[in-house]
Amino acid sequence: MASAYLTIRETGKGEYEEKKSRFLGEAIHVESEEEAAAGIARIRKQYYDARHHCYAWVTGEGGERRKSSDDGEPSGTAGQPILKVIEGCGCTNVLVVVTRYFGGTLLGTGGLVRAYTQAARAAMENAETVRMCLCRQLAVTVEYSALDRLMYALRREEIETGETEYGAKVTLHLTVEEPRADALEKMITTLTSGGAHIVKEAEGFFPLGK
Repeated sequence: MASAYLTIRETGKGEYEEKKSRFLGEAIHVESEEEAAAGIARIRKQYYDARHHCYAWVTGEGGERRKSSDDGEPSGTAGQPILKVIEGCGCTNVLVVVTRYFGGTLLGTGGLVRAYTQAARAAMENAETVRMCLCRQLAVTVEYSALDRLMYALRREEIETGETEYGAKVTLHLTVEEPRADALEKMITTLTSGGAHIVKEAEGFFPLGK
């Protein structure tokens, strides 16, 4: 299983025009074939009067599931170029749909490949990319007297801290990449002379910067 992957956090949109044909690209975060199908259906409904809705999607932490469709365009001129754009960005869990409004002039296979590629690329460029890492989320409870030392150590190790709860003691919520998690727990235990109470809250993929 992959320990990290790139995906998009926000929807990106882009447009390309050639010989009065308009190509509207939209990049959407999806995590399953069902979510991809729902995204395609939404766009078909939104642009109901368009001639083609060509698409490609890639899902799975390693990008192992993928599909593309020319939606009536000549074979290989739309779906595969869109898929190559997604692959070129190194992203997974992404759907890109390019909607075409025909301008009255045939573009030829080369023109179609170029147009669908450019529209898909514009959509991906306008989507926010995020790095998802296999992480462990921890709740660490310490005495107030240990807080400054702990915070200094976490900053030094570049560990992301989330919500902080203040009560009789202080509880920090941390997200750390899985390969570093055991060493971090050991460091916190040593730093607090065994006084820290550490609870594993979750394991899975979480965003850790771009």
